[in-house]
Amino acid sequence: MTDPASLSDLPQGQPVGRVVAMPADTNPEGDIFGGWLLAHMDLAGATPAFERAQGRCVTIALDGMVFHQPVAVGDEVSIYARILKTGRTSIRVHVEAWKRSRNRASAPPVRVTDGVFTYVAIDAQRRPRDLPPQDAA
Repeated sequence: MTDPASLSDLPQGQPVGRVVAMPADTNPEGDIFGGWLLAHMDLAGATPAFERAQGRCVTIALDGMVFHQPVAVGDEVSIYARILKTGRTSIRVHVEAWKRSRNRASAPPVRVTDGVFTYVAIDAQRRPRDLPPQDAA
């Protein structure tokens, strides 16, 4: 999603998840599956979407992602998200994944990947519903 040369030194958005990569999250070669990271990003990105929708949402799209750095067993992965845009029923959320390597005390965080997830608010019958008005804070 983002050109590695233009990556910010700091995460953008609210912290919405943190997990440590474990051996069970690897392929037979010992590398962390990209799908494992993608699943955590989708769950974390849903947090601001659910808050904005004030209820149930589903993921309907993901803009292209590029994995800038690998994740290794023992790495701590932190996920940040921020709403970019809302429509009548949809919410676009930018999600970033950052890692700190096993030696967390001295290792600065590094961006692993980012992407834009689109969620749609749904009703009890799983049909799209209008987003509630945004609170005037």
